Amino acid sequence: MPIESLEKYIFSRDADGNRPFRMEKLLEIATGIAHGVEYLHQGCDQRILHFDIKPHNILLNYEFNPKISDFGLAKLCSRDQSIVTMTAVRGTRGYIAPEIYSGNFGTVSYKSDVYSFGMLVLEMVGGRKNIDPSVEKTDEIYFPEWVYEQLIGEQNFRAAIDMMNNEEETVRKLVIVALWCIQSSPTDRPTMTRVVQMLIGSLESLELPPRPFVSSSLPPLSEE
Repeated sequence: MPIESLEKYIFSRDADGNRPFRMEKLLEIATGIAHGVEYLHQGCDQRILHFDIKPHNILLNYEFNPKISDFGLAKLCSRDQSIVTMTAVRGTRGYIAPEIYSGNFGTVSYKSDVYSFGMLVLEMVGGRKNIDPSVEKTDEIYFPEWVYEQLIGEQNFRAAIDMMNNEEETVRKLVIVALWCIQSSPTDRPTMTRVVQMLIGSLESLELPPRPFVSSSLPPLSEE
């Protein structure tokens, strides 16, 4: 893919401090990724669980259309199979669903990819890593918790996220969808079909999700 990966763009700034993409373009890219993951889950004879959805694995063509890559950690299962057995943790820290670390959060399934997608979208919106030890304020180290507080605070939201005056509705939609995707219980997360519907639908139709509470206190891992 000639434009390389999404990671090259969402964390970068030009000489004037501007981001490469405005929020409407990020919404288009996020919707394209959601369609791709939905196809893996619902469009194939066997369901494909990727287990490593992250910016580095989203490649872009000249029109900045996203393509999901790197299926080295993927697993196949039947479309009616709700539980996946795993012998070791798979994925990249910061994107791994909590049930992959611990069965106390639920069972591993296609909803684990939904979680990774939500974390990816939050990084796209915030232009920073979800778990960033370089952030000076300790309450901003875990971005999902921090951005949720800005979202419900209303008056702080525009200042908290780097956006133009006409982009607030798009940003709110992306954040709300992402926060639904990263709910700690897999049963509370939407399917990727529902995620696509939320991304292309109206902001007014979206309910505010519960506050995420799974944070960077999760244990270190060894990638499979």
